[in-house]
Amino acid sequence: MPLPLVCLDGLKIAFPKCMPEEAMPEEAIPEQAKKSGRSLRGQLVFAVPVVILVAIGIWFWASRGDDAAVQANAEQRVRSTLHLETFVLNLADPDQRAYLRVGIDLGLNKEMKAGEEPAPIPQIRDTILGVLAQAKGDELVTAQGKTKLKQDLLRALQERVPQLGAEEIYFTEFLIQR
Repeated sequence: MPLPLVCLDGLKIAFPKCMPEEAMPEEAIPEQAKKSGRSLRGQLVFAVPVVILVAIGIWFWASRGDDAAVQANAEQRVRSTLHLETFVLNLADPDQRAYLRVGIDLGLNKEMKAGEEPAPIPQIRDTILGVLAQAKGDELVTAQGKTKLKQDLLRALQERVPQLGAEEIYFTEFLIQR
C-alpha cells in the first residue's frame, strides 16, 4: 500500500501516520518520526522528576503554612510581656562545673495594668530556678535542648502560678560557661 502524498510547491510529503505501522516498510518511516519516539522518552525522563519536585515543594509550602498559623495563634494569645531579671546559676553537671546565665521574658495572656496586683515575682523566680537547676549543659547547647527547656519552664509556671497566665517563654540572653 503506497503512502499518501501531498504536494506543496513541488515538495512531496508522505504521511506515515495515516497507515498502520505494520503496513509501513521501515524505509518509509521518516527519520523525524524515529527520533520523536526517542525524544518523547527523553521528555518523560525530564518531566517526571520535575513533577515530583513540584509536588514536594507544594507539600512543604503547605505544611510550613500550618506552623506559621500556630505561631500566629500563639502571638495572638500573648497580650503582654513580663521582664524578669537575669538568672545566674550552677547547672546539674556532675562531671564539670558549668554556669548558666539566662535572661527570660514571659509572654502573658492578659495585660498587666498599673492599678492591678503585681505578678508574684518571688514565686515565678523560684519556679524558674527549680527547673533551670535540673538542666545539664550538654543538653542546653542544642536547639532541641533549649526548646525542651522552654516547654519545661512553661509547664512548671502554668502548674505553680496559674493566675499569671504564662503562654510563652522568651530567652533574651543565654550563656553557658564551663
